[in-house]
Amino acid sequence: MRQDAEVPFFFGPDAALFGMYHAPAVPARRAVLMCPPLGQDLIRCHRLYRQLAQSLAEQGLAVLRFDYHGTGDSAGGSADVDWERCVADATVAAAELRRRSGADRLVAFGARLGGSVALAAAEQARFSEVIAWDPVLEGEAYVGELDAMQAALREDASRFNQPRSHSDVAEQWLGFDIGETLRGQLLALRVAPASVPTLVLDSLPDAAGARWDRIVSRRGKVATIAPPTPWADLERLETAILSHPLIQAVTGRLKEVA
Repeated sequence: MRQDAEVPFFFGPDAALFGMYHAPAVPARRAVLMCPPLGQDLIRCHRLYRQLAQSLAEQGLAVLRFDYHGTGDSAGGSADVDWERCVADATVAAAELRRRSGADRLVAFGARLGGSVALAAAEQARFSEVIAWDPVLEGEAYVGELDAMQAALREDASRFNQPRSHSDVAEQWLGFDIGETLRGQLLALRVAPASVPTLVLDSLPDAAGARWDRIVSRRGKVATIAPPTPWADLERLETAILSHPLIQAVTGRLKEVA
């Protein structure tokens, strides 16, 4: 099988989840589950996730990218996305990756809410480590950020000839339908520390510090990634998130613990 082989498939209950398996050229001793973020972050990170998956496969790791229920190419619509279902889907995806790769040692990687999902699923999915890139720890602040961006987008003269009505965008975040269930779940979200070593990759604009202390134990660490990632920059909303330093940090970390 080619080193850069990418195998699309459906899996899980009723084959409702979509995955893309990146197979290494040799039998894998370890594997990486890539937990995606949600909404616009998912779209903007798509290319980077693929680049990172290819780089890890070249290092001999088996990699699975997948979509939660209601996202990407999985079954369901964006208004049906449910936080608890996302965490459960990550656990299902971990089992599928073990089955497909033959590797039992799984590392989870996730950006923003994908990192939050990886942390929340760590024990049930039996991850050996979590690598979280700017994970969302406090859902209320994240919801406030998205609401503010949505309000600004509604009146953005560079995108619309006239402001869109409040009713037109009341149930959206940056072009994605948002259900009341998910909004409520995220408002209440407070991510707990994982029971496994955790590496937080921090590229938020307002520099690191103690914000990660709550989830990084003595078995984990924080590494700063520069330049800052423009997650909340409305002017760059349609620009893909690309970060060679991020790819280098993740591939370097997984070489260290080979």
